[in-house]
Amino acid sequence: MKNRLKEYREKHGWSQGELARRLGVSRQTVNAVETDKYDPSLPLALRMSKLFGVNVPELFIDDWEPQP
Repeated sequence: MKNRLKEYREKHGWSQGELARRLGVSRQTVNAVETDKYDPSLPLALRMSKLFGVNVPELFIDDWEPQP
């Protein structure tokens, strides 16, 4: 799964540390999500989407399609 977290973070002019503070997580967590080393929990993904004012699918791109 790909994500646009870094893009949205930079649009707001926030460092990874600032985003982490706003989300209540560590900077390492933000870095791991941005570099696709960690998929956030659903509650964290929802917090991220609320913070940026976008829907979860705008932040996290999942190319999976169900089989017919």
